[in-house]
Amino acid sequence: MPGARASRRVVTRGHVVHRACRFFLRHGTVDMGALAQDLAVSRATLYRVVGSRDALMADVLWDLAEHILDRARRRRTRGGVDGVLEITRYFVTALRASAPFEAFLRAEPETARRLLTGGCVHRRAVLAQRSILLEAEERDRLWSGSGIDDLAYLYVRVVESALYAELLSSRRPDFALAERTARALLRQTL
Repeated sequence: MPGARASRRVVTRGHVVHRACRFFLRHGTVDMGALAQDLAVSRATLYRVVGSRDALMADVLWDLAEHILDRARRRRTRGGVDGVLEITRYFVTALRASAPFEAFLRAEPETARRLLTGGCVHRRAVLAQRSILLEAEERDRLWSGSGIDDLAYLYVRVVESALYAELLSSRRPDFALAERTARALLRQTL
């Protein structure tokens, strides 16, 4: 029809993240060209919506981790320190059992290290751990609220040291050591 405007596909960041999560679960990565094609938008539009591949990958990794973490929190059967460790144990086991996540760690170790241990995924993990510690605090009066931010940060670093051992030091993960260390950290601050 002459004079008609060309239609433009409008996508939101939430929609892009959702589709990128689906792509990641199938491929263990996010290919921006393939994702743009899947969304029926140009690569330029995709980058305008998400900013960068790293920003999108961080959102994808956190979205997937948050789902596992929420499931772990719902499955918790214990209180106090044991409940906190139970959530972590479930989370670590589920995450390391994820074939797409393992494929990502192997294929993109530098990106994984940058996003998981030094970027917004790490910051979100610390905030989530803070929330878990506060839940335990409300139930069992374990920690003083004033040091909870430092405790959450240190706890996440202990877990990361095992979860991403291959990325950080080329060592094999030692989850038993990480759990003993995390337990000692939690008990030390009682």
